[in-house]
Amino acid sequence: MSTREHSGLPFMKMHGLGNDFVVLDGRARDIAVSEGLAVALGNRRTGIGFDQLALIETGDGGADARLTFWNADGSLSAACGNATRCIARFLMDETGRDRLHLVTARGDLYAVDAGQGLTSVNMGQPQLEWDEIPLAEEMETLELPIEGAPTATGMGNPHCTFFVENAEAVPLEQFGPRYEHHPLYPERTNVQVASVIGPDHLRMRVWERGAGLTLASGSSSCAAAVAAARRGLTGRKVRVDLDGGTLWIDWQEDGVWMTGPTVHVCDGVITANFLGGVA
Repeated sequence: MSTREHSGLPFMKMHGLGNDFVVLDGRARDIAVSEGLAVALGNRRTGIGFDQLALIETGDGGADARLTFWNADGSLSAACGNATRCIARFLMDETGRDRLHLVTARGDLYAVDAGQGLTSVNMGQPQLEWDEIPLAEEMETLELPIEGAPTATGMGNPHCTFFVENAEAVPLEQFGPRYEHHPLYPERTNVQVASVIGPDHLRMRVWERGAGLTLASGSSSCAAAVAAARRGLTGRKVRVDLDGGTLWIDWQEDGVWMTGPTVHVCDGVITANFLGGVA
């Protein structure tokens, strides 16, 4: 380890379809991530910038690793599909294995090498009941009593999916915050606008809770695919085209499988000077 690494904190920068992450590897050293550190690192002008921050730790109970996620506003997120897929690819490349068992606040997740540079992650069963998502009060989740009748879905984090004629025409910068903070969602929500292109094809755009407008979201893609299948708009296996590229979602008996590409952009070191200024 160089003097620079010893005095600072190594990090990796990764992205899945432009949904970008700073990843810290805490398997060999203890790393304490605070809300202040997440916010400081997430600032795209004075930090590194990311949609989510991820920490890898040693797994227990037979798991290969434990993953924890923070949003750019410093809040914790139980699930982050694209980051899980990126880290799974990194760990597969590191170990030479093609299957992994990962643990997150969402639960046990399993990743496999899908070939041709793609990685698949089973994001678990969707949460379809109001108190699992959670919503503020008991109600049917297929069509919420909100203008546009969106569908509520939990994927370890809450989602609100609007089906619209043209997803690209929706001004998400204004639309997203309005529903992220809707009273029906006590823990806030990720917001998707999706258009049905065909029986196995969605065009979707995303406003992420705690991160804002993002080029892609794995858990949002899973939620939108589940919502579309529940409403009879598509089958259970769909292509989801996002601003940053395409994911393939397959709602199987054992959970919702998400498949897509990953990029490990670079490695670096967060300096002691920067860390010393974090509250």
